Amino acid sequence: MRVNYVLIDYENVQPESVAALAQDHFKVMVFVGASQSKVTFDAAAALQKMGSKAEYVKISGNGPNALDFHIAYYIGLLAAAEPGAYFHIISKDTGFDQLIQHLKSKNIFAARSKAITDIPLVKAAGAKSPAERMAIVTAKLQQLGASRPRTLKTLTSTIESLFQKQLGEPEVKALIEALAASSTVVVTGTKVSYVMPS
Repeated sequence: MRVNYVLIDYENVQPESVAALAQDHFKVMVFVGASQSKVTFDAAAALQKMGSKAEYVKISGNGPNALDFHIAYYIGLLAAAEPGAYFHIISKDTGFDQLIQHLKSKNIFAARSKAITDIPLVKAAGAKSPAERMAIVTAKLQQLGASRPRTLKTLTSTIESLFQKQLGEPEVKALIEALAASSTVVVTGTKVSYVMPS
């Protein structure tokens, strides 16, 4: 699974739980403003448990968007070193959306979420009911557009990755059957097609 960098704009969002990111494929960077002097105990304790996979970046100067520019800089640095990585910016600041659009135009995977729990991988890991899982898979397939899996094998591995390999074979098979029953997916032998807009 690709490395998922989570860059938290701590001036803008103070996440209640960072523990959901304690997975091998997550690396966390918490960007703290120059005038911020405190980080919550829960966040600090969860990040400390992550060891070298979590770090703080303290901004040295003040000014409009100073922290945002630091996040943009680190994404550029990391994207050059790890071109296949995915970057999740945790912020309520919609100013990041233009940056994300530009990154995507350069084939750099990036998204902004208002909370850690909104990250699709985190949301998928917390999904328990079949209906929740079905909604997550449908949203992912919608997001993939023209690059949706075209074979049953690839669709299976896409679902396994989406749920961080926490679902067993019967659960993945049941999800594919539910997608077919809802007419979202059409399975013909080993081939898959979709009845949803690209």
